[in-house]
Amino acid sequence: MRLENYTEQKERLPKSGKQIIGRKEGDSIIVYQAFNPNIAKFAVEKQQFGGEHYSFSRMSWIKPGFLWMMYRAGWASKEHQQKILAITLPMEHFRSILQDATISSYDEKLFATHELWKQELEKTEVRLQWDPDHDPVSNKQERKAIQLGMKGDTLKKFCTEWIVKIEDITPFVQEQYEHVKAGRLQHLMVPYEEVIEMKDETIDRRIGISQMSIKS
Repeated sequence: MRLENYTEQKERLPKSGKQIIGRKEGDSIIVYQAFNPNIAKFAVEKQQFGGEHYSFSRMSWIKPGFLWMMYRAGWASKEHQQKILAITLPMEHFRSILQDATISSYDEKLFATHELWKQELEKTEVRLQWDPDHDPVSNKQERKAIQLGMKGDTLKKFCTEWIVKIEDITPFVQEQYEHVKAGRLQHLMVPYEEVIEMKDETIDRRIGISQMSIKS
């Protein structure tokens, strides 16, 4: 896992806008999920999701942003989110998820009418949310972070066919959280992340990517 100092990353990444920010490895993207120990144990051992503790009938959310995952999981301290998994997903499958995604709240810039949006939302297996990103100590940021919820056949394919690797990074998370709790953000190390461009105007329009310079 390529790491960088948080203070350096903070200066390098965009301060605002809606961009897909995450970690790439070759032709894959790393996405994060947090689970209870039973689900995580099965996933790491089998390198796919399933087992008696996992439900395919619920929507499951993936997040490309490490700090967004840390905010939602309380750095692996929240109930049922004690294990943080880093999931290697081929970019072609991440792209197909985005192509099917419908934003979870109506946006007049993306849909001509509320009714058209509602129709898309009802038939889609992928929901997308843009939420305020957060810094390591949970302060809300101007920049938006993306998360994607999957259900139905899309979720089953993600869980059992598409994943290249599932890694439990909880020890790393807990180690870095000690810096956060002690107020030593200058020592905090995080996965190296960058703006990931889909280079597809259809996807950009569908999910509402900001039309802005990634350096601004």
